[in-house]
Amino acid sequence: MRHRFSLVAAGAVLLAACSAPAPVPSSAEPNDDAAVGRVTAGLRSQLTVKGAPAVTYTLAERMAHHKVPGVSIAVVDNGRIVWARGYGLKALGTADSVDANTLFQAASISKPVAASGMLRLVEEGKLALDTPVNDYLKSWKLPDNPFTAKEKVTLRRIASHNAGLTVHGFPGYAATDSVPTVPQLLDGTKPANTAAVRVDTFPGAISRYSGGGITIEQLVMTDVTGEPFPALLKRLVLDPVGMTNSGYDQPLSAALAPQAAAGYRPDGKMVEGRWHTYPEMAAAGLWTTPSDLMKWSIEIAAARAGTSTKVLSQKMATEMLTSQKEAFGLGPALGGKGAGFNFGHGGANEGYRAQMTYFPELGKGAAVMTNSDNGSALAQEILFAIAAEYKWTDFGPREIAPIAVDSAALQAFVGSFAVDAPFKVRASVMRVGGKLFIEEPQFIPRTEVLFLAPNKAVALESGMEFSFGTDAKGSVDRIEIPGVPPLKRSR
Repeated sequence: MRHRFSLVAAGAVLLAACSAPAPVPSSAEPNDDAAVGRVTAGLRSQLTVKGAPAVTYTLAERMAHHKVPGVSIAVVDNGRIVWARGYGLKALGTADSVDANTLFQAASISKPVAASGMLRLVEEGKLALDTPVNDYLKSWKLPDNPFTAKEKVTLRRIASHNAGLTVHGFPGYAATDSVPTVPQLLDGTKPANTAAVRVDTFPGAISRYSGGGITIEQLVMTDVTGEPFPALLKRLVLDPVGMTNSGYDQPLSAALAPQAAAGYRPDGKMVEGRWHTYPEMAAAGLWTTPSDLMKWSIEIAAARAGTSTKVLSQKMATEMLTSQKEAFGLGPALGGKGAGFNFGHGGANEGYRAQMTYFPELGKGAAVMTNSDNGSALAQEILFAIAAEYKWTDFGPREIAPIAVDSAALQAFVGSFAVDAPFKVRASVMRVGGKLFIEEPQFIPRTEVLFLAPNKAVALESGMEFSFGTDAKGSVDRIEIPGVPPLKRSR
C-alpha cells in the first residue's frame, strides 16, 4: 500500500498573498538549498489519474490553494536532520514569519512521544504493560462492567488502541473556558466538554482509536510517579532526546507564546484566543517543532538498532515498533515492510494539522506542521515531494483509473449527510457544472469527487475513498467511510 489516509487526516486557511515569504532556515542544521528548491517546487497531489501527465506545484501555490498561513518542515536523510525551514506567517496580518523554531501544536503526534515516556517507566519497573490500569490508578478508577470482568484494560491495549475505550478525540478549551481536571475529563463531568471515557466492548477485541484511553495512560503515569505530566515527560523524554523547543505545558506559558503560531479555522478566522488548551496532554498537548519531532524519531530508531539507550532499550524500542493490533505499535502508527517499514503519526487539533513519518531502515523521514485546519492535504503533498527527492521506499501518490459518469446522473448524489457519534461529521455533496464535489468543514476541504465504480468514489484532494449507499428503492441515502459510522442523508 502506497500510503494510508484517514478522515481525520483529511483537511485543507487563508494566506495573505499567493506567494510564501522567504524560507527561514534553522541555524542549527546544515542547509541543502538545491534539494530544498526541488522539494518546494515539486509538491504533488494525493492521487494521479492513470494516463494523465504528472502534475507538480510550488509550495507557495499550494499554501494559497489550501489557504494555509504557515508551515514548518524538517527533513532527515542518512540519520540526521539535513534541513529545516519555515514558510509563511505565524499570524495573518503581521510580518511575523514562521521559522524552524516556531512552535506548533503536535495534536495526536503527542501520543507516540508520550508513549515513549510510559515505556521508560515500564523499563524502570514502575509500570507493567499487561497489568490492569486500575492497579495503578489512585486519583480515579475506571468503572468495571461486564466487559472488564472478562478482559482487562492495560497499558499495552491503551497505547495500541484496542482497550475497548470510548472518546475518539478532544476539541480542547478556548481561552475563555474553564479547564477540567483529568478525573473530570474521564468522567465527562463539567467543565469537561466530552463524554465520559468508558469500556463499551471487550478489551482486546477490536482496534478503535481512543484519545480517551491515552488520557487514562497520562493519569496512570502521574499517579504512579507523583510528578506533573509536563515535568515528567521533560525528564523522561524531551531532555534526553534534546527536544529543546518542546513541552507538554497546558496552557502554553506567556513566555513562549510569541514563539508559537496561531491556529486558523477553514474559513480563515483565527482560533479564539489564538489556540485551545488541552488538559489531555498525552493525547494532544505537545507543543513542538518538526526538528524536535525528527530528533525523537531518530532516537527511537537508534534505540531499535541498539545504538542508543537515552530513552529506551533496544528490546523496548523494538516492541514499541512492533504491531500490536492492526496498524499500531505501542504509540506510533506503523506502515510498510522491509526497507519501506515506517513509523509515525498524524495530528489534528483545533487550528493545527501535522504529519510525521520515519523510515528506520533507511534513516530517512520528515515532519510537517501547519497552523490551519486545512493543513493535512498540504502536509501530505509536501511529504510526497520529499519522498521523491530523497527516494523513500513505496511512498507516493496513488494512481487511480476513474470511470466516466454522465453529468446528469450526478444529481442523485447531491445532498447533506451527517453522523453524530463517535464525533460529529457534516458532509455536503454538490454538483458544479458537470462535476461532483464533497466538503466537510472540519476534515475535508471542498474537493472534486471521482468514481472508481458506480457507487464507489474518491475525494481527489485527500485521497479518501468512500461509498454511496442506497435504500430499498435505489435512492442514495448515506455515505460510508471506512472507520466511521454511516453518514445518513438529511431529509
